[in-house]
Formats: sequence, structure tokens, C-alpha cells
Amino acid sequence: MGNLHRGHFSLIESAAAQADSVIASIFVNPTQFGPNEDFANYPRTLEQDQNGLARAGCGVLFAPAVSTMYPLGIERTVSMNVPGVSEGLCGAFRPGHFAGVATVVARLFNMVEPDIAWFGRKDFQQVLVIRRMVEDLSFPIEIAVGDTVREENGLAMSSRNAYLSSAEREQAAEIHRTLVAVADSIRAGRRIGLVESAAVDRLSGAGFRVDYVAVRRAEDLGIPEQGTEDGLVALAAARLGKARLIDNVLI
Repeated sequence: MGNLHRGHFSLIESAAAQADSVIASIFVNPTQFGPNEDFANYPRTLEQDQNGLARAGCGVLFAPAVSTMYPLGIERTVSMNVPGVSEGLCGAFRPGHFAGVATVVARLFNMVEPDIAWFGRKDFQQVLVIRRMVEDLSFPIEIAVGDTVREENGLAMSSRNAYLSSAEREQAAEIHRTLVAVADSIRAGRRIGLVESAAVDRLSGAGFRVDYVAVRRAEDLGIPEQGTEDGLVALAAARLGKARLIDNVLI
């Protein structure tokens, strides 16, 4: 959605190394924002993004208008729903968000017709939603996933990090440290529910307003059985200042 950073550019570089042509889309998608979210204030830095994309190896930038993406108007548009993986976690705290994501990505896929589409692992649930949609609707597209790119202190890079002050950026790194501790605790065989609760307390004590900390099966975000130590992911969403931050660590 723009305000691109090194995480985005790493996806472009991966694509350029494997594909003949690379197209990036920038579109601040109104259908994935809730009524009290930051659509109006979302950082828009198109000229800066264009320069960064060109340096990273992008050949074409597709930056459509809202009327191009939703020619019948947002209220009358066909909407996509991806049951299962879109429920719970961010889906519970941002109702309608993943329907908006799936709707715009399906439209982008139909307009651009890519062979491979790259997404970042930072938004783990989003990747699963898109993969499920592609599989279920038989899109002839391979979904590639790039690793999360981090600041030196471990904070996952995000366009919304622009909302953070310098002090808050340092504070925000506690999310990643907490998830690493969650992963270590699960590997040590500790009870999942107790580990999750302790992580919520840790982040709350560090000044975050926590939406969730959860351990799930990485393949489908299902709740794992106690004693499972492989094929899991620890996920968190928490608010700090004006920013809602998400992150995850594979176990």
C-alpha cells in the first residue's frame, strides 16, 4: 500500500532474480480498513516509492485509482470471503479486513495476470488467506513468500512504523523479543496457554495495548495440541502510540 521500505524492496529483488518482468502495485485499498482505522492518514509517498522500486529492479508500477479497482463503487462491488484462515487473530480484531484484502488481491491478479506473486511473511495470516484463495479458485499463480526484514533492534519493518517516535521504535522491538521467548518456551515443552498469557502480560507491562499473542499451526492457523513443538508459529498484534504492529516467529 505504499510508504515502501527495505522489506518491500527485498521482495522486488527476489522477483527480479527469478522473473523476466517485475510489476509492483501500490494501492491504498479502502475496503480493508475499518471505520475507525487509519485510511485517511495512511502514509502516501508515491514519488519516493517509485525511486526505490526502480533501484530494486521493478520494471512497471501499477498505481490505479479507486475508480479503476472498484468501477461500480465500493458499496456495489463483488466481495471475496475466505473462510477458516481469515477468522480469529487479526480477523477477529479487524472485522472485514481480510475480505477487503482478498477482494483487492483477486482484482490485481486478474488485471496483471502474474505467474508468481511475492508477499512478505510479516503478515502471516494474510499470506495464508491469499494462498487459500488462489488454491480454491484455481488461480494459475505461484505464491512466493519472503522473510521478514527487521531493524537492527529486531523490530519488523512496516509502513506503519512511520507513526512511531524514536523512543517508541526502540520500545516496539519488545514484540519480537517476546515472540522469540514464546518460541523458546514452546520448544521447552511449556503449556501453550500459560506461555500465551505470560507473553500478553509481558507486552502489557512494557506499555503495549495487546490484541493477542497466540501459538498456532503454521499450515492453517489451527490451535495445536499440547506437546506439539514443530510446524508452529507464534503471532502477536499490539498497539503502541498510534501504530498497530504485527509480527510472528516460526517455531
